Amino acid sequence: MGKTISEKILSEKSGADAKAGDIVIAPVDLVFVQDTTGPLTIRQFKAGKKQTLALPGRTALFIDHASPSPNRQLSNDHAFMRQFAADSGCLLFDAGCGVCHQIVAEQLVNPGDIVVGADSHTVTAGAVGAFATGMGSSDIAVAMSLGKTWFRVPESFKIEVSGKFQAGVSAKDLILDIIGSIGADGATYKALEFSGPAIDEMPMYQRLTIANMAIEAGAKVGIFPSDRVTGDYLRGQGREAGYREITADAGAAYERTIKIDAGSIKPMVAKPHAVDNVAPASSLKGIKVNQVFIGTCTNGRLEDLIEAAAMLKGEKVAAGVRLLVCPASRTIFSRAIEAGYISTIIEAGGIVLPPGCAACLGLHQGILADGEACISTANRNFKGRMGNPEGFIYLASTATATASAITGRITDPGEVS
Repeated sequence: MGKTISEKILSEKSGADAKAGDIVIAPVDLVFVQDTTGPLTIRQFKAGKKQTLALPGRTALFIDHASPSPNRQLSNDHAFMRQFAADSGCLLFDAGCGVCHQIVAEQLVNPGDIVVGADSHTVTAGAVGAFATGMGSSDIAVAMSLGKTWFRVPESFKIEVSGKFQAGVSAKDLILDIIGSIGADGATYKALEFSGPAIDEMPMYQRLTIANMAIEAGAKVGIFPSDRVTGDYLRGQGREAGYREITADAGAAYERTIKIDAGSIKPMVAKPHAVDNVAPASSLKGIKVNQVFIGTCTNGRLEDLIEAAAMLKGEKVAAGVRLLVCPASRTIFSRAIEAGYISTIIEAGGIVLPPGCAACLGLHQGILADGEACISTANRNFKGRMGNPEGFIYLASTATATASAITGRITDPGEVS
């Protein structure tokens, strides 16, 4: 019987004939933490018997979630992480470098890799054809120490997408529609494996958005085949040597197959306070927003800034609305400045934040007031997610968020194009 992409990678790495449901022990190719999970992970590592990293050159620390630090406690955590990096020889991506998941995609991950991180959105790297998953701090400390860990091989859902998106519709709308359909726990510990003609033509920035949100349906991984698009992306990052093709076998067994026509997808919004509480943007017309946030590991890529700038050119952010824009990495920020996209956003009334997670998790740079509503390109809208349980978070694509910034109300992008 043929294998799914997840079964192929875990078989190759573990040396076993891995099938869904099996338990395997496999070496990891990259292990990382960020500044909300890193201090605990490092302390767990230090409490163990082995005091040297198994893979110092493939262990990374990221200071991105509270970057720059907004308070004394977090500043001390950052200092602790910097000292550990200096002592252990691991990689350190300090404040201003950007979001861990974006940097992993840009610089560190290759097709066929196994990636584990102390962050649930580690799944983002599945867009590049890696088996990438988040784990708790204790498990990551073990991986740092041993360079390997155990996995239960997940059953796979095949998400087969055909057709073409309508104008104003993107991968964010597709993944919101999928999560709304199967539910926030509808793919718990499954591998969401994406395929089909629409996926074959989908650019990497949109694949990254979809893989990033696989965890919002409970998935262990969200994984794409590595193909021409993957090769072109790695070449653009100067890392073409890391490319290899990985696809599922023709006879692979899937627990479930979901077929989707991309042409049927509308601009979607996830309403408070659950990611699977979705509805077409057009049905929410008129809901006032106080803040718009464009960025994060979901939609903070250069193409998102290009799209936002194109829609904002010659326009102004609505009175009473704060538009926050945060590039996902320093590379993206630099390129957006050079091309003039940042100037366009500022001229329209936007506020540009330094590369990092910014307002996403509610530590700083955009905490909502009581009763305020934010439409965000992030991946979570749980009560209190942006720092105030009395706030309301709506999730949407870059196009829908930008349209809403212009009108001051949730708006289908087709209405302002």
